[in-house]
Amino acid sequence: MPTIARIYRYPVKGLGPDRLETAELAPGRTIRGDRLYAIENGPSGFDPAHPAYFPKSRFLMLMRNERLAALRTAFDEGTHTLAITADGSEAARGDLRTPEGRAAIERFFAAYCADELRGPPKVLNAPGHSFSDVARKVVSIINLASVAALETIIGAAVDPVRFRANLYVRGWEPWSELDLVGREIAVGPSARLKVVKRIVRCAATNVDPDTGIRDLTIPDTLLHNLGHTDCGIYAEVIAGGTIAPGDAVKML
Repeated sequence: MPTIARIYRYPVKGLGPDRLETAELAPGRTIRGDRLYAIENGPSGFDPAHPAYFPKSRFLMLMRNERLAALRTAFDEGTHTLAITADGSEAARGDLRTPEGRAAIERFFAAYCADELRGPPKVLNAPGHSFSDVARKVVSIINLASVAALETIIGAAVDPVRFRANLYVRGWEPWSELDLVGREIAVGPSARLKVVKRIVRCAATNVDPDTGIRDLTIPDTLLHNLGHTDCGIYAEVIAGGTIAPGDAVKML
C-alpha cells in the first residue's frame, strides 16, 4: 500500500522547509503556512490588499538565487519569527508580522543577495495567500520511486528535497504519478485530493539543498532520457482532514 513518507511546508518562498509530523488539509487550500511569505526582488506590483498570483521571477528563488540553499532557517508558527543561520551562526531574526521584524530580515537579504537584487528586498504577505509557483491553491506531491529512478539515470544520489514538495509518497511505481492527472486520491482517513497538473521542473532542482551548489542538470536529464521535464504532481484538496507520515494513499 502506498503511504506518505514525509510532509513538508515552506513558510518563506525560496527558503528552507519545515518537516511536519501532521498537517491539516482543507478544501481549496494549500497546506497551512506553505509559501506564506515571499521576499520581493525589486518592485513586483504585489498588492497585499488584493493578492494575486505573480510569477516566481518577482521574488528571491532558488532557480536564480541558489545561494539561498546554503542558509538554514527556522520558522516559529506561533510567533511568525524567522531565524536565519549563515555559516554556522545566526545572521538574522525577526517577527514577520511586525515592521521591525521584517526590516531585520530585509537588511540581511539586502547584504546577502546584494549583487542579485533588482531593488530593495521586501517581505511580502497577505491573509490567505500562498506564493505558490502556480495560480491554483495546490498541494505538491513527489513519488520517491521516481526520484530513485532518476538517481539510476544520473548515476548519483538525488536528495528528494530538491523538488520542494509538500508530500513524498512511498510505494508507487516509478513515474506512475504522471498518469494520475484528472484522478482522485485518498490520503489518510478522510482527506481527498484531485490531481490537476504534472509539475514541470525548472533549474531550481539543479541546486544541492545543503550546499547551494548547482551540481546536477535535472530538467535536461529528464528531457534527454524521458522526453519531458516533469517530475511530481499538483493536487487540489477536495475533502479535508488531518494527515501524517505513514498514512495510506489510495486511488479512487
